[in-house]
Amino acid sequence: MLKILLSAIAYVVLVFPLALVWHLGLFKEQYMAFGYFKGEPNIPIGLATMVLQGIALAVIYPLFMTGTSGFGRAFAFAGLMGAFFWTSHVLALVAKQNVPNAGAFIVMETLYLALQFGLFAVVLGLLYRAKT
Repeated sequence: MLKILLSAIAYVVLVFPLALVWHLGLFKEQYMAFGYFKGEPNIPIGLATMVLQGIALAVIYPLFMTGTSGFGRAFAFAGLMGAFFWTSHVLALVAKQNVPNAGAFIVMETLYLALQFGLFAVVLGLLYRAKT
């Protein structure tokens, strides 16, 4: 249970600041041009979303590829979950609305999600590494 709690907390601690810096700091102008934000972003709802994501991912991870451990398992899980998020977040947005320069948006969000889930995989690998 402690590992699940630590995984959920780590997800939020890593991802929330990354999302703020990426979307509202470094690349805010690009995301505005993509039409990513309609009005002002709702930071509390964004945080709540990430808390729920962190809890869900932390609960699912111990059920994934049971009998294995280490960074291979962590990166396989993060890759699969990242691909799911990518289709439901990136491709779905492009499918639902006219995104100016959709190719650039897809590239930027792909890089962001790769960083997000890559960092999360490192944390999972460390938390669940085999004891020697």
